[in-house]
Amino acid sequence: MSGVTDGPGPIDSDSAKRASGNSSTTDARISFKRWLVKTSRNPYVTFTSLVQPIVFFVLMAEVLGAIAGGAVSQSVPSDVTYVTYLTPAIVIQSALAAAAVSGIGLVDDMETGMFDKTLISPMNRGAMFVGKILSEVVRITVQTGIILGLGYLLLTLESGASVAQYLQTGSFGVLGIFVVTVIFGGVFMAYSNIVALVTRDREATVMIANLLTFPLLFISSAFLPLDVLPGWIQAVAVANPITYGVDGIRALMLGQDVLSVFEVTAFAGFWNTVIPAIAVLLAFNVVLGGIAVGLLNRASRADVQ
Repeated sequence: MSGVTDGPGPIDSDSAKRASGNSSTTDARISFKRWLVKTSRNPYVTFTSLVQPIVFFVLMAEVLGAIAGGAVSQSVPSDVTYVTYLTPAIVIQSALAAAAVSGIGLVDDMETGMFDKTLISPMNRGAMFVGKILSEVVRITVQTGIILGLGYLLLTLESGASVAQYLQTGSFGVLGIFVVTVIFGGVFMAYSNIVALVTRDREATVMIANLLTFPLLFISSAFLPLDVLPGWIQAVAVANPITYGVDGIRALMLGQDVLSVFEVTAFAGFWNTVIPAIAVLLAFNVVLGGIAVGLLNRASRADVQ
């Protein structure tokens, strides 16, 4: 008979999204809670995100402190210790470690079939991604506070410095550091999820993420001023988001303009570093985040039909 079908046709992803009785905000909150619980129960993620940066901080401060102190004094005031100079690098490194494993959870969902189940649900695709990112923002915020506290403890043990000497811009600077760190983390969260969506393989996600992210730490202003590094590193550092993250936090800690890749004079003092750094990091977020959401939508259309 005309007009009679044997059963439901293919599920259209747009129809699924319209069928949701929840708002995008509710969908994001559900996704946030799920990923926060899942990540907190993963010992590998906990070690990589929290323990590794602390060990790295102590070792770098002790091993490089005596060697790099002279090079640092050429670019920053002589009363700035290497611990103070190194703290922004470790904050960024810890955010990088957390962001680089973001895609692993997505791959785990793919391997267990949870990813496909989520795709055919009526949840908003963008909200799913936002909720995942917000759960990682919590982790990055916690570890940033730990690193800042550890840096102050090391500096106090080393020279008895006060909080004002450690952080020149006070409580405003602390807030600014959290903002810069979260924006920076978003860049590599998006990158890690792009790798996960393309490879759909846990080992490949870990290898590709580490292959790019950790070498980038050393091709930046993280551990030494750029002007004492080879010319090719200075050239690559211009397009390296780690440089902007480190410089933005370092400017907030020292209360001065420390932008190392180009000169900006449109603002005053440390704002000549902070504003350009945030602008560049936001641009990276828009581009990579857009690619990640696009790949998620493509996966949705391919898997639910």
